[in-house]
Formats: sequence, structure tokens, C-alpha cells
Amino acid sequence: MLDVLLKAFSFFLIIVAGYLLKQYGMLQRSDSVALSKIMMNLTLPAAVINGFASFEVDHSLLVLVLIGFVCNILLMYGGYLIARKRDNETKAFYMINSPGYNIGCFTLPYVQGFLGPVGIVATCLFDAGNSVICTGGSYVAASNATGKSSGLKNTFKRLFSSVPFDVYMLLLAAALCGYHLPSQVTILTSIVGNANPFIAMLIIGMMLEINIDRSQLKHVYKVLALRYGAGALFAVLFYFYTPLPLEIRQVLAVAVFAPGSALSPMFTSRWSVPLGSVSSFTGSLSIFISIIIITTLLTLMQA
Repeated sequence: MLDVLLKAFSFFLIIVAGYLLKQYGMLQRSDSVALSKIMMNLTLPAAVINGFASFEVDHSLLVLVLIGFVCNILLMYGGYLIARKRDNETKAFYMINSPGYNIGCFTLPYVQGFLGPVGIVATCLFDAGNSVICTGGSYVAASNATGKSSGLKNTFKRLFSSVPFDVYMLLLAAALCGYHLPSQVTILTSIVGNANPFIAMLIIGMMLEINIDRSQLKHVYKVLALRYGAGALFAVLFYFYTPLPLEIRQVLAVAVFAPGSALSPMFTSRWSVPLGSVSSFTGSLSIFISIIIITTLLTLMQA
């Protein structure tokens, strides 16, 4: 428990560090754009490769990939319904920030400490479905819903232009075929991938604007209410009403309370820089909420 809390607290400290470095002029908010490019094209793909290094697929649990995907689709549609009568930027904000679970940088450490190897595999499978949305799927859907992108060709082009998405899909297909990258590759990617949690949290801190316009707070509250309200319904459904093994039901009950994706502020900023700050604030607040909920759930599960 102490290790888990320390790791969660370290995430918080990195966010604070990013915010303070920006406030004192050592870094500029615009620097987050360069860091986002590094994360999207280097550290996050490397982290995904590391995650698949020893990934063994239990084909009977592939339903978890579908569950992760469907949970995201329902949240994204909920966000669309909330903002369907608003301007395109606001609609995109809800469609990008309502779905997307921060699994690799946040939830997986909890699962590793409490639910063992089966829990790790189950979490990775859930994240495979989740990654379709949070590594570019929500941005593509928002583009189509607002008319910014049209046509099946443009949709696939935009979706597969996301390097993390491409890497995730290729490695999942390879894992299903029983193929793993040689250890020489993962030695290199482990060095790069280990920097991903730090860079992701630092970007959130750099984009964080505590003094956001009060009129924007309603968007924060609505997104969080949707995410955690749906999370409660999902958790009850998965834990009490599915025929899956106990360890898998516990993973699902925890995963649906994960904080927002660290990529959401970057995708939101492509639509509106001010809303990118609101997205960062929303994601930061969701981290604190998720720490409380997930720690409580795991403590009860271990009792």
C-alpha cells in the first residue's frame, strides 16, 4: 500500500513541478507542444513496446479488449449528447475528455501491487481496447462529428497517423500470433519508455491553468460527473453481474475509475488552446479523485 501511495504522490509532485517551472519562466507553456511530440512519437510507443515484451495472451480473456473499447464508446457518446447543441470546440472537448483511461501510467502500478500476474494481463487487454480511443480514436470521432474531417479515407488516415495507435495494434496482432520482439529491441525501448510517465505528468503540469475562467468550470464538473457516474455503473455491472473470474472482475471494477488520458490535453489543444488548459485541469483533478476511489476499492478487496 505504501509503495502505491508513494507512486501516486510522485505523479502529483511531477505535475506540480511542471506547473511551477512554467509559472517561474523556466519553461514556457508552448514547450509542452515539443514535449507532446516527443511523447507521442518516442516515449509512449517505447512504453507500449515494453508492455508487450512479456505479454502472454489468454484467448479466453480477449473479451476484455471489447469491454475496454465499448466503455470508451459509451463515454464518448455521452459526451457528445451533453454538448450536441454547443459549438464545435466545446463538442470536441467533451468527446475527447469524456472517454480515455490512463491505464499504463496510473492504473497498472495499482494492479501490479494488489492483483498479481492475472490482473496485469487483464489490465493490458482492457487497455488494448481503451487505446483505440485514447491514442487517436476520440480525436477522429470529434473531427467527424463536427465536420472537420469527412469520409472513410480521411478517418482511417487520421486514426493511423497516431504512432502509439499503430504500435499498439501491430504488437497486439503479433502477440495474438505468439510473436515477441527480441530482447535487444526492448533493452533500447526500456530506456526511452521509462521516461514516458515523467513526461506525461510534466506536460499536464505545464498545461495546467489553476486560474481558469470560472465559466469553464461547468465543463470540468460535467465531464467528471459523466466519467465517475458511468464508472460506478460499470463497476457494479462488471463485479456483480458478469461470469468472469474474481480477479478479472476486480480489475474491471478498478480500471473504470482510472483518471483521464494524459493525451487528452494535447488532442484538445489542437481544437482550442484555452480548452486545452481546461482539459489539463480536468485530468489533474481526475488523478486526485481516482487515487481516493481506487485505493479505497483495493483496500476493501484485500480485506
